[in-house]
Amino acid sequence: MFGKIREIEERFEELEAELSKPEVIKDQKLYQKYLKEHAHLNPIVNAFRKYRSLGEEMENNRSLLDDPDPDIRRLAREELEGLKEDLTATERELKLLLLPEDPNDEKNVLLELRAGTGGEEAALFAAELSRMYARYAEMKGWRTEILSQNLTGIGGFKEVILLIEGKRVYSRLKHESGVHRVQRVPQTEAQGRIHTSAVTAAVLAEAEEVDIEVKPEDLRIDVFRASGHGGQHVNVTDSAVRITHLPTGLVVTCQDEKSQHKNKAKAMKVLRSRLLDMEQREQQMKISRERKNMVGSGDRSEKIRTYNFPQGRVTDHRIGLTLYKLEEILQGNLDMLLDPLITHFQAEALKSQ
Repeated sequence: MFGKIREIEERFEELEAELSKPEVIKDQKLYQKYLKEHAHLNPIVNAFRKYRSLGEEMENNRSLLDDPDPDIRRLAREELEGLKEDLTATERELKLLLLPEDPNDEKNVLLELRAGTGGEEAALFAAELSRMYARYAEMKGWRTEILSQNLTGIGGFKEVILLIEGKRVYSRLKHESGVHRVQRVPQTEAQGRIHTSAVTAAVLAEAEEVDIEVKPEDLRIDVFRASGHGGQHVNVTDSAVRITHLPTGLVVTCQDEKSQHKNKAKAMKVLRSRLLDMEQREQQMKISRERKNMVGSGDRSEKIRTYNFPQGRVTDHRIGLTLYKLEEILQGNLDMLLDPLITHFQAEALKSQ
């Protein structure tokens, strides 16, 4: 590990020298390229230099353990204990910084929520979850747009697809894929009995045209009149779009916009992201079969979380974390769940190194 870090430090120093050259500063394209690489290496080099400095301090303190003065020996032992803890923490930080980066971490996200077991109650909870993620996005300074929605009569969502745009959105939300279970007395239940319903979440990295090639001959595009809630344009013009990807059988429908072109653009955005997700899942399955290691699989069939309203608690089953802060979490305060999850999956990734 340290041989690799020394090479990184050498490259970091080379970049610092390059960035100070007038000819590099004049070439803004090259300058920005070097600046980006320098910023990427900076945390690794800083952590390594801290690690090296702590090691030197420890050596100095060890030499004081033989001092004739008992007070100096005692102070040296105490300081050594603190330095050991700092060294261990810095070594772990270095290992995390050296983990291979998820190429999707910088991407925006398409968040698909679908009502599952529980009918109308599941649809209502899907709407609550969509508001929860939208509030979280707002807190993070991200932008949210509804790409597609299938409403029920009392304000629930049979399905909703949100586009969430911002800095490193996927890195924060990628572990949210799976089954979200709710336990509460439904609005539609007259007897006051607690029901269990479920909503399936799928977090897809937004695919750009360069990420996935979609050939025009592989698509069948149908247009039809929109139906359901929507206003005067519904059932008047053929604005709704259904795109079928013939090689995979994937079907995407969008009818929220009045414009056929806008609906087509939104549908293509969803289709590309689903195709990218499918491709990456196939790659992960091949890797997992070879390594027999399912670290951070994010399998959507898993029950990942339970929201229990009578007890006011949220439990994440993957890490055994229970928080009695249901209302805060539904208001968008998700970091109290996401931070421990990210730490857990990082630890799992370190074990597999």
